[in-house]
Amino acid sequence: MSGLTGLIAGLALAAVQQGPPPAPLPDPATWWSPEVPRPPPELEPLYNRRLGRDERPIPIDNGVEPLLYRLWGLQPLQSQVVKRGELILEVWARPARGVRQAVVRVTLRRDGRAFVQARAGLGCCTPEIGRRVDINAELAEPQITPLKSLPADPAWGQPRSVIVDYSGGAVSALCVDGVSWDVTLLVPGQARHLRRACDDAEVGSIARILSAALGAAAGRDPRFDAVLPRGADFSRQDTAYQSLVQSGGRVIPGESNRPQPPAVPVAADDAEVPTPPPPLPAAPEGAPRP
Repeated sequence: MSGLTGLIAGLALAAVQQGPPPAPLPDPATWWSPEVPRPPPELEPLYNRRLGRDERPIPIDNGVEPLLYRLWGLQPLQSQVVKRGELILEVWARPARGVRQAVVRVTLRRDGRAFVQARAGLGCCTPEIGRRVDINAELAEPQITPLKSLPADPAWGQPRSVIVDYSGGAVSALCVDGVSWDVTLLVPGQARHLRRACDDAEVGSIARILSAALGAAAGRDPRFDAVLPRGADFSRQDTAYQSLVQSGGRVIPGESNRPQPPAVPVAADDAEVPTPPPPLPAAPEGAPRP
């Protein structure tokens, strides 16, 4: 009996080590057609928007490819469809030291609701974004109000890439221990992109835009706040820019400056919507913000 008992014990041990039998493979006919639930508006504010028959894609030229948006868990800006009375403001922050990056996208819809999608992570060394932090939230009314006037900000009339002219010569900023910023505004029919390096006056020329975007994301996740410890405070940079203008200086086109992407016709929209934001300012070369 001892031999039989040992054999039974051995078979039982082998069964335990092998684990449960593998689950059967799913039905191939249904594998590629699962039911996809509608994502919440915090995650997809403009869900399932498609271009109309008379609409054309808005050219986007901000240096961010659609695949990179996917890696950050965002719909590509190139595929977003905005209607009259809507806008998307997007800010990329790239610190000069390290590989930490952050992106904030604020979407204002024509129904009056607004949403922020913010990401922070390590953009290096692996195909995916390391230690990614995701923020998806709806904005309260006090945060929505500043967004409505952003398309009329004179900063959008500045050159895309600038250097600072202190009225005695222009100086290119060398970003050694600061943050470089890329901001993109998408409104019906057109997009504008601005790039600013680490110089306080250079960054200060778009301080109001940066404050509006980062203010929508700051304080929601301490891990995100650690990437941008000053949050939405750009008072120092704004003061530097105002001092530059008052002393006769200005920002002028840099060597890497390029024309803005062309606008496309805006399709007729018969829906009753709020008054659309004013058209983006013209882009005179080197015009400073008042």
